[in-house]
Amino acid sequence: MSPSFEDLVSEAATVPVEGWDFSWLGGRATEERPSWGYQELLARRLPQATAALDVQTGGGEVLAGALTGTRTGTGPAVRPVPARRPAVLAATESWAPNVAVATALLHPLGAVVVADEDEPPLPFADSAFDLVTSRHPVTVQWEEIARVLRPGGTYLSQQVGPASVFELVEYFLGPQPAARRARDPEEARRGARAAGLEVVDLRAERLRMEFHDVGAVVYFLRKVIWMVPGFTPERERDRLRRLHEQITAEGPFVAHSSRFLIEARKPDAARPSR
Repeated sequence: MSPSFEDLVSEAATVPVEGWDFSWLGGRATEERPSWGYQELLARRLPQATAALDVQTGGGEVLAGALTGTRTGTGPAVRPVPARRPAVLAATESWAPNVAVATALLHPLGAVVVADEDEPPLPFADSAFDLVTSRHPVTVQWEEIARVLRPGGTYLSQQVGPASVFELVEYFLGPQPAARRARDPEEARRGARAAGLEVVDLRAERLRMEFHDVGAVVYFLRKVIWMVPGFTPERERDRLRRLHEQITAEGPFVAHSSRFLIEARKPDAARPSR
């Protein structure tokens, strides 16, 4: 017999959501992955760097996977990476529970984790890093990224694009026409250029997501807290019950994530930016 609405919501409302590992959703939800394979790109770039910084690292799972050739969650493992790692490797994170998770995961791999609010300035000296990375940053401090990059250094980031998972967002919040226009990749291009960086790659994709039970929705919204601000299962119980009935009758709830990859380079001192 299938789990009841009460059982699904109760379980999803109590499972821990610290870190950025979505493996609890295995068998409950699916999401297509961007064709560029961000974690594998990161795994290939890290051995080439002498000093690297991962901004807003979450629980450190993506960086750790790139360093070790493994992957947390439901996606495939990246290819094995060379043993060489940057001589200097740092990560920042603002949410205290994630700082603890990231510290435990990354310290054994030679990375220092710095608790830092997502506000400028970054707590590092000018030209400290030749590689700065970030997966799904909440905000991007373009001027600070440019400041801490060495001439010739690179910023590599996968970011959330416009109207990501808005089928689910608008199910709970109603139409969000202004928010749908936010996170345009072209805004990221303009921000990078305004900070003096050269954008050498910019790609975007929309990717299918399926939520197979209402518990997956509860877990997802508890973890990705900015999707439906203030979400609690208690407050949204009526909508959740209707969604449970919809999934039971019609099959998975379908949404689409929006992702873009941006790579920007700080010009060499002798060569002006374009």
